[in-house]
Amino acid sequence: MENLHFLSKISNLLISEIDTKELADGIKQLLQQIVPVKRLQIFVFDNVTNTMRDSSNNWSVIPDESEIYKIYENLKDEDFVINSKAYKLPALNGGISFKIESLAVPMHKDGSDFGVMELEFEENTTINTEFLFLIKILSSQISLKLQNIVLNEQSKINVEFHDSMKNIAKIIETQYELNYIVPLIGEMLDRFISDHLIYVFLKQDGEFKLVWPKACKDERIYEALKQLTPETGYILTNNDKIGAFPLISEGELSGCIVARSTLDKLSKRDISYLEQLTRQSAITINRANTYSKVLQYATLDALTNLNNRRQFEIRLKQEIATTKRQKTPLCAMMIDIDFFKKVNDTYGHASGDEVLRTAASVIKAQLRESDIPARYGGEEFAVLLPYTHIEEAVIVGERLRKAVEETPIFVDKKNINVTISMGLAEFGQEENGEELFKRADSALYEAKESGRNRVCISKNV
Repeated sequence: MENLHFLSKISNLLISEIDTKELADGIKQLLQQIVPVKRLQIFVFDNVTNTMRDSSNNWSVIPDESEIYKIYENLKDEDFVINSKAYKLPALNGGISFKIESLAVPMHKDGSDFGVMELEFEENTTINTEFLFLIKILSSQISLKLQNIVLNEQSKINVEFHDSMKNIAKIIETQYELNYIVPLIGEMLDRFISDHLIYVFLKQDGEFKLVWPKACKDERIYEALKQLTPETGYILTNNDKIGAFPLISEGELSGCIVARSTLDKLSKRDISYLEQLTRQSAITINRANTYSKVLQYATLDALTNLNNRRQFEIRLKQEIATTKRQKTPLCAMMIDIDFFKKVNDTYGHASGDEVLRTAASVIKAQLRESDIPARYGGEEFAVLLPYTHIEEAVIVGERLRKAVEETPIFVDKKNINVTISMGLAEFGQEENGEELFKRADSALYEAKESGRNRVCISKNV
């Protein structure tokens, strides 16, 4: 009756929603009601990577030289390893009870070995054959539970993989500039392939340039890049711990995604995922390049919906011609989001995009219909204020600065606030557009140097 009561508790534990560490701890606590168990570990053999993993320690890989591999081999044709010796149940029927220090029992899946449950007991612990039969039943139940956990984890990974593929494909719905797209791709890959370090290189002037993250000091990666050609496909180096996956565009090698493991070899599953993600990344980057060429002739910035730089320069020439002809005032604003790089580094480029969108929306809302705002590049905005003297421009600038400062922006599940710095310049009848904005840019530099979140005016024409 005691054993039936124990198995009932085990069954209740196994049908509960718990992770593998909670499972091992729960089994140990229930076993301690019968025998003094000092330690219990459950190891699962991963056929994909040919490694043994500790199920209760984040599936960490067990080193090849560990004793558990020897125990695993000894259990291939046996029922137990007791005190480092292998036994079958019939050979144990003759004894009633015996002292035990350690016990290992196999777990099976579809008739083949799946893993090992290993127990260590307190000193002078005695067990009997009935307990061994109980442990054998228990190992079968645990094996089924772990198989379900592994299947659920794999299903979750597959869902995350398809989400990553879709998200990489969707980037170009809002962005087409490579300096924004590539970090986004890097972040998405890094989140999905979280067990490995990810690097993204683009080929520029015949050489691979690291685009994401900021640094790569592993010379073995640069050696691997030298071996890549459009025909090689991916290559593995450093005992399969470094994988270089080429980005191919129109038959040419345009870049590379590198995965580097600090512990495990890249598994067949990792390689398959990375091959597919790299292909999708190459398609996205190629489309972005194509879109960028097309959008050179468009008028709006895709992210902020403000005038793009090319359109702004056209409007600038028109406004200068008008102000010279009509002798009317014209002011220029140069605006920079303060510490924008820190936003990207802290919250990611997707959050940085949200900051840009929100700031652009606030800027536009504070301006007149006749004013001309534009995304000038990166986190910089430019604004033309026709029929406006510098004194009026300062009022507009302060209103705009305060509006941005007071607008919360929802990023990474919380609200943050950003500020802007601004430089102002009034057009002089003898200068051109480039000179006007050079003065506004110098005033912006002064605003940033003198503490940011302020408006500064160009003093000289």
